[in-house]
Amino acid sequence: MTNNSLQIAIASLTEEHLSEIIALQDKVTEVLEKPEFLQPLTEEEFLYILHGNGMMAGAFVDGQLIAFRAMLDPGDDDEHLGLDVDISQQELSIVLYSEISNVHPEFRGNGLQIVLGEWLLRRLDRKQYRYICSTVAPLNIPSLKDKFVLGMHIAALKNKYGNKLRYIFCKDVDVPFQSEAVSQVRTVLMRDIAQQQQLLTNGWLGIRIEQQHEEWYVVYVK
Repeated sequence: MTNNSLQIAIASLTEEHLSEIIALQDKVTEVLEKPEFLQPLTEEEFLYILHGNGMMAGAFVDGQLIAFRAMLDPGDDDEHLGLDVDISQQELSIVLYSEISNVHPEFRGNGLQIVLGEWLLRRLDRKQYRYICSTVAPLNIPSLKDKFVLGMHIAALKNKYGNKLRYIFCKDVDVPFQSEAVSQVRTVLMRDIAQQQQLLTNGWLGIRIEQQHEEWYVVYVK
């Protein structure tokens, strides 16, 4: 594919790409302005995905890995995101996590995170998985926008990963969100954590973010 004049090739990643994956993650981590936004994966966690417990896609330019994105089958996760968004215990086995995304600093701004996400979703085994879940730190605006573009919505806001506050996103692949069914809309300041948590507890969903006067807001519907 061509993207902003770049000749980009996208392919599934395998264990043979592990050293390139680790090197790219290290490069991205080095230049992060807010390291708390990224939860890096260990070599063992990458191998778990590459050995058939999920999916990984990579973007290449001239044979160099410049971006990757992973989706993970969490198995019996002690902090299973499905439970946070009210998926039944019986359906936890059909949940896939939208996991880490890394883009080489020199290739940011080309929409590669979204391109790889859409590529993976098109190849999702819908007989095996119905729900996609993910976590994003508040004010991590690029990752929040990415999840909304992929059709996910905010279903919870709570502490995960050892007391780190995270939005928990969910997408039902079989029953997409129906905007025409919305009867109420509320716009809440992103920094107002308590009000958002109250809305989510009462069954509201976050469907997009907006910037007003240099502040970010989340649009909730019910």
